[in-house]
Amino acid sequence: MVPRTMAYSAEISRTQPACILILVDQSGSMEEPFGGPGGTRQKAEGVADVTNRLLQNLVVRCAREDGIRDYFHLGVLGYGEHVGSAFSGPLAGRGLVPVSEIGHAPARLEERTREREDGMGGLVREKVRFPIWFEPKAHGPTPMCQVLGRATEWVREWMRQHPESFPPIVVNISDGQPTDGDPTAAAAALRSVRGEDGAVLLLNVHLSSIPAQPIQFPDAEVVLPDAHARLLFDLSSPLTPGMRDAAREEGHAVRDGARAFTFNADIVSLIKFLNIGTRPGNLR
Repeated sequence: MVPRTMAYSAEISRTQPACILILVDQSGSMEEPFGGPGGTRQKAEGVADVTNRLLQNLVVRCAREDGIRDYFHLGVLGYGEHVGSAFSGPLAGRGLVPVSEIGHAPARLEERTREREDGMGGLVREKVRFPIWFEPKAHGPTPMCQVLGRATEWVREWMRQHPESFPPIVVNISDGQPTDGDPTAAAAALRSVRGEDGAVLLLNVHLSSIPAQPIQFPDAEVVLPDAHARLLFDLSSPLTPGMRDAAREEGHAVRDGARAFTFNADIVSLIKFLNIGTRPGNLR
């Protein structure tokens, strides 16, 4: 095996796929709206929309003339009343699934309206069919330690089968404090899983409960307003060089040591964060 000079540089291909696992808080507080009582959309609904959009974007990125190439294995773990696979439809109960199977097996297609430019300076509204793999849910506690432990089991087995691949990216999306203890040890165990190209990357997203400015990719916990935000910052991996470059391309003034964490995310911030955090630049 030829040693690499830098971690997180493995080429992503069909023979050497990458892994993205999304952990979604499905506790009762996810019924609350983004930005507090004045918000118009439940956090559970917004996160489901963003998760389905991320899955769709990854399917599109892997589509070629000969079909959907398995550059990624993808999974969604929900945690609330239960901890387990959160796919709906044909993929219900499945763990990490090749992206081609995801592309061919949405639970349903939903008709939506979107706007696009008409080429003459105006906008045209058109109906599109939007695939749904993951449904909103909000019930029960916030067993973050338990879901981090389950994620560790999944990615450790995946890494055993793909030791030379780009390390798994795990995205934890939550609006509340853990109800099953301090998740520090569980997060450290997850981040310690490693292959030839580096250790698992843990990204954390704190969802908006108050109408305050989001803080993305901080490099020090002192800028964060409360103990829970500082805890999630401490659980998060540093951004890889490729992620820092992607963040800078999006206009973020990130510094070396910036963490893969966003505080008080709204829907727009969440979409941008996931686009940066799940975009390894070495797809072949």
